[in-house]
Amino acid sequence: MGSGVHEPIVAREDERSELASIERSLDRLHGVKARLIGPANEAMILPDSLYRVLLQAASQLAEGYGVAIMPYSQELTTQQAADLLSVSRPHVVTCLEAGAMPFHRVGTHRRVYLKDLLEYKHQRDAARRHELQAMVDEAQELGVYDK
Repeated sequence: MGSGVHEPIVAREDERSELASIERSLDRLHGVKARLIGPANEAMILPDSLYRVLLQAASQLAEGYGVAIMPYSQELTTQQAADLLSVSRPHVVTCLEAGAMPFHRVGTHRRVYLKDLLEYKHQRDAARRHELQAMVDEAQELGVYDK
């Protein structure tokens, strides 16, 4: 497997209950090191980072969602960035041109690094939560919204 964006992996319907069972088992391991048994019956302790990837992947696959793994340094097209943000490609281009996140050009095409896109998404989502809370607070003060 080389680096790059790969097609999502989607579990078959008949695998989902087994994946949910694996997720529950992994989720109960707080503080205990998970082990993987190799083909020659050798036990290998899973590093925490791989354990968390497996837990998240099992959870998403059990729910019927596709999972794709890409490096944090992955270069994305504006369409891939738009898909990850659930917005239109023109909106991403507008954000890039406004300086909302770093980008570079490959020929005439804009490219964004996944790490920069995720940082932008984190900041955008935090700002949205803050704005929503401010609206709720104002509505409570005005008596429009009661708890």
